[in-house]
Amino acid sequence: MDIVLQIAVILICLFYGARKGGVALGLLGGIGIVIMTFGFKLPPGKPPVDVMLTIIAVVAASATLQASGGLEVLLKGAEKILRNNPKYVSILAPFTTCLLTILCGTGHVVYTMLPIIYDIAIKNDIRPERPMAASSVASQMGILASPVSVAVVSLVAFLAKAPVNGHVIDFIQVLSITIPSTLAGVLLIGIFSWFRGKDLADDAVFQKRLTDPAQHQIIYGESTTLMGKKLSTSQWTAMWIFVGSIVVVAILGAFTSLRPLISGKPLSMVLTIQMFMLLAGALMIVFTRTDPSSIGKTEVFRAGMVAVVAVFGIAWMADTVFEAHLPELKAALTDLVKTQPWTYAIALLLVSKLVNSQAAAISAMVPVGLAIGVPPGYIVAFAAASYGYYILPTYPSDLAAIQFDRSGTTHIGKYVINHSFILPGLIGVSTSCLVGYLLAIANGLV
Repeated sequence: MDIVLQIAVILICLFYGARKGGVALGLLGGIGIVIMTFGFKLPPGKPPVDVMLTIIAVVAASATLQASGGLEVLLKGAEKILRNNPKYVSILAPFTTCLLTILCGTGHVVYTMLPIIYDIAIKNDIRPERPMAASSVASQMGILASPVSVAVVSLVAFLAKAPVNGHVIDFIQVLSITIPSTLAGVLLIGIFSWFRGKDLADDAVFQKRLTDPAQHQIIYGESTTLMGKKLSTSQWTAMWIFVGSIVVVAILGAFTSLRPLISGKPLSMVLTIQMFMLLAGALMIVFTRTDPSSIGKTEVFRAGMVAVVAVFGIAWMADTVFEAHLPELKAALTDLVKTQPWTYAIALLLVSKLVNSQAAAISAMVPVGLAIGVPPGYIVAFAAASYGYYILPTYPSDLAAIQFDRSGTTHIGKYVINHSFILPGLIGVSTSCLVGYLLAIANGLV
């Protein structure tokens, strides 16, 4: 009976924290850990310190990239591709936002791209909902394919503690599955979006809005673009430092012999990522005109620090409960997860919706899944299920897409659940999970 009450406390903290938003999600974990320790007398679990330190290092580098203006180099390049191929914006836009997320490690880069995507679509008589909704979803899917995202480094850190037959599923193996599975999901989203909804000429609601001159001006107003902006040498320098660091991390992950031996073993990739992300941030400050005081004011830094607090509170609370009841959980769930491992993916998806964060969902569920016997191969295969917050249109990127689409085609439906992002999300995540599963089989992980 105690475990039922304790899980109920976890769910209440998650749900209430998610509703409050921001750092509340992690702080509510503090209520949970106090109740578990002082109320139920459970021994406190272990907060994921390695994961948190990695998040801080990655966020510091990404925020320095944004503060230095290096991010604008990537955004301008993405816009150039879209403006040169406007007819294919419904397919190219989601790939563009996904790739930006893969490079930067955060989906928050999508905010700058959304008004540009809208402008390209509306000026070419393409229903804005098609690329806008797809781009918002794809930007979040790219997190699981990024070598410097909080979610991926968290996943790698947890898998490092769960060897299979003496072998750990390492950084490169994880990305060898998550990158192609993510891109496959984004491709299916783009193909679906190409045909979704009515053409603007056939949309009676849209055409009625155009009869009002004021609405016509709002819908077709001024263009948003970075194309005329001149980029400085320091911006290019910052971009190349950041991208170069990612390449070095990937090479060190692929070739373990390049890493120094520590106590007879190659330096762990968790520490390697931490070192090179801090190095990237330092080099950007040294070789560009970046004001260090501006780094902490960036959107990337604020969002990243929220992630640190969320992972701290949620993971510590969950670990306290599940570690205390591990024998009972193993006895009750081992057969289920062995015969029907897809149930882990469903649980991960639902937790993700509760916490509105892939990193937080992974931090809460991966240790639990490993502890109760979910094979690590399945955890990698179904990693895409950690993106479940498209189910309700409450995530900032989705709300931003609705706001930037002045045509009104990207929308929340009458019944809330029938919104513009639900179908792209379902298609993208289910495709990624299926492809991830097939790749895990091909790699001998399942």
